[in-house]
Amino acid sequence: MDRSEVLELIRDRLADILEIDVETITEGQSYADDLEADSLALIELVEALEEELGERTVGFRIEDEDLADLKTIRDTVDYVCAKLI
Repeated sequence: MDRSEVLELIRDRLADILEIDVETITEGQSYADDLEADSLALIELVEALEEELGERTVGFRIEDEDLADLKTIRDTVDYVCAKLI
């Protein structure tokens, strides 16, 4: 998966979770400040990503202690891309 595919996956899952239009989600947005996503929404996003990416990369997991560092869409894309290498 390349960076643009990871971004699209995150945007799609986040749009479903937050019930917003996927076109309104950009890479530079903050989960809390721009999207008003709470911690439950982020946990749902992590679970969705682990499920989707776990089918492609055996054992893909986002560590609980890393969640605090994922403040923007870009942070999450960077994190996922680094884990997929």
